[in-house]
Amino acid sequence: MSDAQSTTAKPEKREEFSGQLGFILSAIGSAVGLGNIWRFPGVAYENGGGAFLVPYLIALLTAGIPILLLDYAIGHRYRGSAPLAFRRVKRWLEGLGWFQVAICFVIAVYYAVIIAWALSFFVYSFDLRWGDDTAGFFTGTYLQLADVGGADPWFTLDFVPAVLIPLVLVWVATIVVLAAGVAKGLEKVNFVFMPLLLLAFGTLVVRALFLPGAADGLNALFTPDWGAMGDPNVWIAAYSQIFFSLSIAFGIMITYASYRKRRANLTSPGFVVAFANSGFEVFAGIGVFAALGFLAHEQGVAVAELEGLTGPILAFVTFPALVSQMPAGGLFGALFFGSLVMAGYTSLLSILQVVSASFQEKFGWTRAQASVRIGVVAAVLSVLAFSTTTGLVALDTVDQWANNIGIVASAVVTTVVVGWVLRRTEEMRFHLNSVSTIPVGRWWSFCIVVLGPVVLTSMLVSRIVSLVVDGYEGYAAWYLNVMGWGVVALFLVAAVVLTRMRWRVEPDRFDAWPTFGGKS
Repeated sequence: MSDAQSTTAKPEKREEFSGQLGFILSAIGSAVGLGNIWRFPGVAYENGGGAFLVPYLIALLTAGIPILLLDYAIGHRYRGSAPLAFRRVKRWLEGLGWFQVAICFVIAVYYAVIIAWALSFFVYSFDLRWGDDTAGFFTGTYLQLADVGGADPWFTLDFVPAVLIPLVLVWVATIVVLAAGVAKGLEKVNFVFMPLLLLAFGTLVVRALFLPGAADGLNALFTPDWGAMGDPNVWIAAYSQIFFSLSIAFGIMITYASYRKRRANLTSPGFVVAFANSGFEVFAGIGVFAALGFLAHEQGVAVAELEGLTGPILAFVTFPALVSQMPAGGLFGALFFGSLVMAGYTSLLSILQVVSASFQEKFGWTRAQASVRIGVVAAVLSVLAFSTTTGLVALDTVDQWANNIGIVASAVVTTVVVGWVLRRTEEMRFHLNSVSTIPVGRWWSFCIVVLGPVVLTSMLVSRIVSLVVDGYEGYAAWYLNVMGWGVVALFLVAAVVLTRMRWRVEPDRFDAWPTFGGKS
């Protein structure tokens, strides 16, 4: 639609974080999520152990931090959520912003379900309700998982009350916090949850280190396999881990940076957030593998012989089995699942803030209207798709395509368009250096223009080929087309449709500050 069809209604005064500490804690709260606890330790173990830390650190310095700072620069300079900020970079880029919003919405719909699982298991920790057969309890008693592809259909509306009830609680709490706003809602939750998370998980790590067999677990994790350094897949795994754990390239950090004051330091907090996130991942790895060493010791096997060393199986099958064999295991379990709830919840808030802010800006909704309308729709979809007996299979499939195709594709387009098509990298570097205490040099531009697109494109092509040729988890091809590629198609359709809709608030009356090269 043309700008002539836009109204010139005055938007609400833009919200802001109360200060740098509030921004840093909120950004760390977004970055530190479920993947830090259940993904990094297993990925490191499977990709060279201690040697994996070398490509991991290189990936952090050459992709993670540069793209994180690019998100900061775009959001802070153009003062908007992803659609508005990208539109102000170049009008036709608005669609990329809505593509990121669609990714965030879909991720939020299933991410809340995992938090609900963790909330259930937090309660179950006090009486060790999962018993001796933790795998049977998780997939059978708790999820009541259907035999999809076998005797049962791929999709049902058979709701699981044990998932449905905590899921509703998660959504109610999320809507309330989002409606409270950036400073009074998001920031306050992170002020409470981030120190609590560090305390809870720190207690868990210390306890794990003093368990019999802990040293065996740490040796398994950190003993370096230097031969793995020559495997390209190890490097792809390192870049993937950094990329997914920092909350970059799908609108979150653009939106968060837009809530900072005009004269706000960007680079120093960026380094703090990046290294805090990676530090927590290594810290989590120590705790998880010390505990796994104890489990292996109790079972009389090597750590390598344990099953379920990453992902939901690690969290909801392996760890409950470990907790059952520990002295005072209920407390250990409560600390672990409580940490999952807090880490997941702060990330969920950041994901939904992207969606809420975008709709507020385009359609003139108030904060409360956006929070309730978006939250209710997301909650209904969350319940219908993922709190049923087929929810786990749907969640697993959607997550693969949203993360490995949607987010990586978004990052490729962002770096290529900003770096190559529009040649705006130097403007973004100028902005970072104008407001920050730590300047970034031309190394940053090189990472954005050359290294980032090459690495990210390699990741994207590799994953597309794998999914097309090999499928995923043996699921039916038609199901992957609907729940996998269909979700990516949904992102594209949403981007086109939302871009074409009329702005209720004038988006283009804006001058970027500080001016660059005599023009904004």
